[in-house]
Parts: sequence; C-alpha cells; structure tokens
Amino acid sequence: MPLNHLNLTVTSPAETSRFMQKYFDMKCLGEPPQDNASMAFLTDENGMVLAFLRGKQGVEISYPASFHVGFIQPNEARVDEINARLRADGYEAPEPSRMHGSWTFYFMSPGGFVIEVLC
Repeated sequence: MPLNHLNLTVTSPAETSRFMQKYFDMKCLGEPPQDNASMAFLTDENGMVLAFLRGKQGVEISYPASFHVGFIQPNEARVDEINARLRADGYEAPEPSRMHGSWTFYFMSPGGFVIEVLC
C-alpha cells in the first residue's frame, strides 16, 4: 500500500509551497496559496500529496530531532546541483558528504522542518 498523503505544520504554507516547487519540482494542487493562506497542497510526479498547514500563532513549531523529509536523487551530481542552488540563494545548507552509505546533506527548510537530499 503506497503512502499517498503527508501533512506538515509549517510557519508559512505559501512560502513553504513556493520553496518546494522551486527546488523539488512539486506542483500545486488547485490555486497557488496566497501569503496569508492557512494551508497549501502540493503533489509530486507519483501522486503523493504533501499538505502544509500553518501552525498556531505564537506557538513554536517543533519536530523531534530525528524527523526529516527526504528527497532521493538519481546521482551525486543532482545532489550537488540542488545543494549549490540552495547555497547560491542564501540557504544554510552544508556541503554534501558521505553518511550512512549515501551522498547526502540535511538543512532546515523555510517551513521549519529538516530536509535531507541524498542519493
């Protein structure tokens, strides 16, 4: 049975949605969210739905230390390319390195959760 839906609480659904579209080729379901939107919905090429719901005002969003969302890439060159784009755009993404048998890096997304990019 395939996983087909994941909901994440984020600081800004619209900002997080734009980020995921730009760097991870996700597509909006429905209209693109406005900056004050309380939710946004994206999908990937496999039909997986990723929902972003805005957290309660004044309450810090907190995920467990090991929680992250992973994007597996076809090769090291693609991992390096994503890393370079993120860094060029001002995101704090460490250089990829060899960990747990993968070429990978982890960084904090604008939505307040960790993303891993690996191959």
